[in-house]
Amino acid sequence: MNKKIFVLDTNVLIHNPHSMFSFDENLVAIPITVIEEVDNFKKGVDEKGRNTRQIGRYLDGLREQGSLKEGVKTEKGGLIQVVLSRKVSDTTSEILITDTNDNLIIGTALYLKQKNPNTNVVLVSKDANVRIKADAVGLEAANYETDKINFQELYSGYMKFIVDEGTLRDFEEKKFLTNEFGEIYPNQFVMLCRNEDDQNGIIARYSMENNTIYPLKYYHNQEIFGIKARNEEQVMSFDLLMDPQVKLVSLVGKAGTGKTLIALAAGLNQVVENNNYSRLVVSRPVSPLGKDIGYLPGTKAEKFNPWMQPIYDNMEILLSGKSEKENNENGKIFGKKQPSLRDYLDFGFIELEPLTYIRGRSLPNQFIIIDEAQNLTPHEMKTIITRAGEDTKIVITGDPYQIDIPYLDSESNGLSIAVEKFKAEKIVGHVTLDKGERSALADLAAKFF
Repeated sequence: MNKKIFVLDTNVLIHNPHSMFSFDENLVAIPITVIEEVDNFKKGVDEKGRNTRQIGRYLDGLREQGSLKEGVKTEKGGLIQVVLSRKVSDTTSEILITDTNDNLIIGTALYLKQKNPNTNVVLVSKDANVRIKADAVGLEAANYETDKINFQELYSGYMKFIVDEGTLRDFEEKKFLTNEFGEIYPNQFVMLCRNEDDQNGIIARYSMENNTIYPLKYYHNQEIFGIKARNEEQVMSFDLLMDPQVKLVSLVGKAGTGKTLIALAAGLNQVVENNNYSRLVVSRPVSPLGKDIGYLPGTKAEKFNPWMQPIYDNMEILLSGKSEKENNENGKIFGKKQPSLRDYLDFGFIELEPLTYIRGRSLPNQFIIIDEAQNLTPHEMKTIITRAGEDTKIVITGDPYQIDIPYLDSESNGLSIAVEKFKAEKIVGHVTLDKGERSALADLAAKFF
């Protein structure tokens, strides 16, 4: 097999510092311009800053093993080399402005191609515009896709099977059905229907322990903190959310499907009403929609409030709905009135935590909800899930079509990767929600835009 030269763009290394070791026995060339760009972010306290510092540690470790100018051998037999950045050649100088960092990186790849005419040189970048410009000057360009799945085939969490009346009666009488349908993933839901158009099929759940399908155990159309499921997908979601044996639940769906609301309802039920967990921790990535308004004044809580407003809105819906159905005698947690969101926060039942501060923490016996998880990289998702201590449950929700972070897409974000990679684990469950329940108008917007 002919070895290749892979020239890495800055965004590839920032996305995943370990990416430099992912090209097997090939040569990885890192232009000096990339090192200079990375240096601009090393003092940051966010994930980009941490990744930048990790890049420096990796390269410094390689430097101690040999000359980065000549190339340092990796465990897989490849070479990692830091190369001088080059301007584009005379033939392309009129096409590209040579003093921009992107074009210096492209120029370096062109120089390596000219110097090694018999070797395939590939510029690897997560920036589509860089890949387009590289292609325009005759370079092969590729996206960094090590952590990428086929979103069109994303695991939905449920299947429909057509069965006869006898099988349905047998299932209702015996309360179980041996799986003879083929491969089913742990905690996957099964809809037993009479025909394709059957809207009244039985929803059941698969247990990998004995290859058997059972009726739902944890949700039977009861109210969960004042709300009920409105469709089959929400029924499935509640069954996973209320099951203490399922430690990670992922809910994927477009805007208005209720994924955040039902996750919060289940969390409040488990923490406030049933005391199954010590605290409900809610967080979401800090990423603006549209133009950012800059730094916000005040304490950590005051800075975080604008980002958490959607959570506050959902909490108020749940608390106000519950207050209408219960009289003051039932609200004795605080000995006076029906508790408000501020009461729950003050008494420590609920904690709203920026993801920035979650690294390094250990969170035992807590119900954790990570909203808008499609804006997380796979590495950030790993950081969050590894915070889970004993008896902790994590719920990740999001819509992979609404991504606000550059270089992430529906196939490479942390939420999609987690859904696909965890689907065969017995302590994990997933549901994709398609039916909008917010309003008819919201459903139309989600459908046509």
